[in-house]
Amino acid sequence: MTTAFKDSISSALQNANLTGALGRFSEAYRVSRAKAYEGIDFDAVRERIAEIKGSAASHQEELAGQFARSAEARGAKVFRTADPAQVKQYILDLARDRGVRRVVKSKSMASEEIHLNAALQQAGIEVDETDLGEWIIQLAHQTPSHMVMPAIHMTKEEVAEVFSQEVEAGQAPDIPKLVKFARAKLRPKFLQADLGITGANIAVAETGSLVIVTNEGNARLVTTLPRIHVAIVGIEKLVEKVEEIEPILTALPRSATGQLLTSYASILSGQVPNPDGTDKELHIILMDNHRSDMAADPKFKEALQCIRCATCLNVCPVFRLVGGHVFGKTYTGGIGTILTAWFDELKKSEDIQGLCIQCGACVPVCPGRIDIPGLILELRRRLVVEQGQSLAQRGIFKVVNNRRLFHGMLRMAAVTQKPFTKGRFIRHLPLFLSDMTAFRSLPAIADRPLRDTITAIPQPRSAEKAVFYAGCLIDFAYPETGEALVRILNKAGVEVAFPEGQTCCGAPARYSGAYEVAAQNARDNIRALLETEARWVVSACPTCTVALKHDFLDTFRSLGMDDAIADAERLAAKVIDFSTLVKQLVDEGRLTFKEGEDLGRITYHDSCHLKRTLKAEQPPRDLLTRAGHGIQEMAECDTCCGMAGSYSLKLPEISAPILERKLKHIKETGAERVVMDCPGCVMQIRGGLDKDGSPVKAEHTAERLEGRFQ
Repeated sequence: MTTAFKDSISSALQNANLTGALGRFSEAYRVSRAKAYEGIDFDAVRERIAEIKGSAASHQEELAGQFARSAEARGAKVFRTADPAQVKQYILDLARDRGVRRVVKSKSMASEEIHLNAALQQAGIEVDETDLGEWIIQLAHQTPSHMVMPAIHMTKEEVAEVFSQEVEAGQAPDIPKLVKFARAKLRPKFLQADLGITGANIAVAETGSLVIVTNEGNARLVTTLPRIHVAIVGIEKLVEKVEEIEPILTALPRSATGQLLTSYASILSGQVPNPDGTDKELHIILMDNHRSDMAADPKFKEALQCIRCATCLNVCPVFRLVGGHVFGKTYTGGIGTILTAWFDELKKSEDIQGLCIQCGACVPVCPGRIDIPGLILELRRRLVVEQGQSLAQRGIFKVVNNRRLFHGMLRMAAVTQKPFTKGRFIRHLPLFLSDMTAFRSLPAIADRPLRDTITAIPQPRSAEKAVFYAGCLIDFAYPETGEALVRILNKAGVEVAFPEGQTCCGAPARYSGAYEVAAQNARDNIRALLETEARWVVSACPTCTVALKHDFLDTFRSLGMDDAIADAERLAAKVIDFSTLVKQLVDEGRLTFKEGEDLGRITYHDSCHLKRTLKAEQPPRDLLTRAGHGIQEMAECDTCCGMAGSYSLKLPEISAPILERKLKHIKETGAERVVMDCPGCVMQIRGGLDKDGSPVKAEHTAERLEGRFQ
């Protein structure tokens, strides 16, 4: 990341108004969204939206032609172009030919995308935004920080100051009065304008209709009062039929703001009449700007299913901290990262894509069913292909790809760390390494890794075997977790094999875009894990489990390594996470809990990959409850802890406040322990609790369950 970008992150994090406003909104949003979707089959709605928008993306050219014919039959003039410069020139020419001096605009991200306001103002044309948030931003000489709520980052005091400086002095920070003031100032502008500009939420090819949704009614004034209306519509807004409006309008307000309906939903079909009986001019610009290129891309076509609800922003733990002026360009948040790469250029997404923590919180709530984290990973891969790896990355991955060297260095670290360790923690590191221990303690490398201690565990000889993939943290930092797993499976009569050839799962390389490195890690692990015939390949790290079960295959497919796919599929079919396997063994009667134990109250932290990718939210809770624990659920139990592998090393300034929020929620439960299924989360949360001096203990589920079976 560039120094300037890092500086912008620091500036945002120091803005208490920004982080406070976004934090409060994100908390309220969870509640309002859940309430808004009560009685609605969200999965069915999102499947229908994905179907509608996916089909439209596959037939863009046909739908654009049909829309143009339908709209022109109703009196509109339709202009199609791939070039944003031509959009601006069309409007400037129209304004010149019609003598336009004043323009009012309804909220339009497409116009923001092409920087239309600046072009009009340079031509001497007065331009006023009429959406309240957009008007505030315009007066403040800023860009929107959110796709739906552009001024969400500003307090009422800041708005009052902007109004006082830019419009009329003496405005008080009273929201109803500020709203009334804005409406009073904007109303004459509607009446004086020669031309109104809008976007559109949906464009219906069947009828040539535009669908515009707002909460303020300003779009209706923009489209009906000026003598000319220009609509700038990205071609991804096209749908085929009128009936396809319904699922989008069902999801859009619920996902955007937690509303059942927007205050105004306008469907414009053809020209609007003037008071004298004539018809107003209607110009519709269908803008491409690389959207057709996206539609032709087998991976990124999916991004065109976006309905611009900004849900991905609302649930993003990183966006909540830094806001849209850091996390995006015109389009912000996760989807904004993707759109920036296409609408602008791949290089422009280089910094912002690094903000994605890959927690996947956006995936289950996206009404367009877009795998935003997966597409951001693909951006990273293409950036590496285009620019290559950094010198530091090449050095690190060269070591990680050499299992003997990597493990040898970890063994050496167990010795050289001694001056910095106290018990099981490294609490302080010197010089340039100090940021790594500024907000949490780090785990000390174990004196003996799991691969050395596991052979000392007496195991039953059994025809039923499980191969144990430990991952780096359990192997070299938390061998006790791995030992607990072995003893639990042994109780069920399962013999556990530990292949010496297993190495890093490749997640650090893959998440950095270095897919070739990740592919080599995958090949090495597949070879090691399949050499023992076993019913299961079990892991107690969700990130590693996802790598073995899903990522190896995706990496090979992305690189066209067809020869490796069959073995990757054979491995994937055997892979299972620890809690799911133990729950299965309990349900089969092969593991029985000791009766009558009251082990006290705990709280549980959902690791991102376990809940969202592996869909294993309930198994660990069931096991812990049956073992004798009462679970006190914490607030935001499924929000990322901020670890995310190397993310906490690359961006400790973001990782730290995310962890701080998690620790706060843990402490609020009053529980003596917090339990989780991810060793990375254990590292982050246990280290944070130690640094904080908290008596709360952080444990892996395997450690908590060991010794609880008969």
